[in-house]
This record gives sequence, C-alpha cells and structure tokens, in this order.
Amino acid sequence: MADDTAGRPGKDVQRGSSGDGRASDRTPGLFDAVAGFGVSFSTMFRKVATEEYPEKPRPTAPRFHGRHQLNRHPDGLEKCVGCELCAWACPADAILVEGADNDDSPGGAGRFSPGERYGRVYQINYLRCIFCGLCIEACPTRALTMTNFYELADNDRSKLIFTKDQLLAPLQGGMLPPPFPMADGMEERDYYQGKVPGATTAQEAYVDARDSAGDPDDGGASDGDAEAPGNVGARVPGQHDVGHTLHPTAAETREGANP
Repeated sequence: MADDTAGRPGKDVQRGSSGDGRASDRTPGLFDAVAGFGVSFSTMFRKVATEEYPEKPRPTAPRFHGRHQLNRHPDGLEKCVGCELCAWACPADAILVEGADNDDSPGGAGRFSPGERYGRVYQINYLRCIFCGLCIEACPTRALTMTNFYELADNDRSKLIFTKDQLLAPLQGGMLPPPFPMADGMEERDYYQGKVPGATTAQEAYVDARDSAGDPDDGGASDGDAEAPGNVGARVPGQHDVGHTLHPTAAETREGANP
C-alpha cells in the first residue's frame, strides 16, 4: 500500500521554522533573546540632540503662526478700520471687534486710523484661537498679521484674553501716538498705497499741543478698552505669570509676512 504521506512534511517537522517548510537544525544562540533590543542598544551611546529650552530657544519657521499684531501706518495711525471681517472669518469665534467712528471735530475723540472708522475694542481669546491664519487672509487692510512669538502659557486664564493695547505694534521711528489728523493733502487710499513715509511736521505739532494741553484722549483707545471685558490687568504684550525668555519687540515683528 502506497504511503499517502509522501511529498508532505512529517508530523514531527516544526512548521515555519524555515522558509521552505523544513525543520531547522539551528540551535538558539545565547544572544537571540536580546536581539530585538539591538536598535535600543545602538542608540544608547549616540549623542542626544537636546534643545536647551528655554535658555536657547530654537528659531521658528519664517511663516510661523504666532501671536497676532495690529499694525500701524508709518506716521503711527492704525491700519485697523473696525470692519470686523477677521471676527467673521474666525472659525473658533476667538476675536471680538467693536468699531467706532473717527471724529476730527472740536471736542471729538480724534482720529485713530485713516478710514472712517477704527477698532475701538479689539480682543483675541487665545484660549480659543487655533492659529489657523484665516483672520489674516480676511483683513482687507493688512492690519492684522502674526508674529513669531509663541510663549503664551499662563496660570491665569483671564490673562490669555489679549486686548487692543497688547496687540498694537509698538511705535517705531517716525511714528506718533494717535489720535491726530491725517497728513495734509493725503486721503485714505494714499495711506494704503504707501505714499505716507512718516509723520509730518504739522502732525508732530498737533501731538505736542495735545500732550501739553493734557488731552484726556491722549494714549489712543485705551480708555475704551479698559471699559470692555477681557484682560485689563496685563497691559504689556506677553506679560504672564509664567516666566518667558522671548519678548515681542518691533525688531522681531514681520508685518505683512503671513499667512
């Protein structure tokens, strides 16, 4: 009678012990038990690329989306016109904007932007913000951009609601603190076409006279912001309970670089 097991591996053959189905004669070695740790052992003696943060923070990417900034024109007037398009575009509902009319009449609040209106109240809730940059794309005047500042952690949730005076870009050379009139002979579109290189002599004289007279409107829209809800205690950009190594300054901002 023919053996019906011919051509098939025997019952005593350990399946899978070799690629062709035959039994392997290899005896387990001494180091087979730890062979799986070879990658771990090989990396134990490599130099670790440790980032010395926060002593030496790593530079961010050129198009990094960090803390927002409200930009100014070269003479110091604000670019924000209070249109609220950034608030409408925000998918997280993190932006609050309340616009007001510029009033150049005697006894009025003054002019804070070249347009008809300005952002009287501007707040960003960084507890909600997802740093998507859609608000930057929606801004028609390039008033809102994003800086490289990212250290926003804090022990107090209320301090993560940034107000307008925290988001406004610092005054640089040739700028004056609003309110003050537009440059003589210039219209709103002239500002956005870059025809205003800086503050004029007439504007400087107006600000000097305003400051010497003790105008209560001096200092911009901070009075209006103080009455609004939000973080009215932290008046310095980046001021938190948690210590930070970086501080946003005029030299570190990148107006018009995002998104």
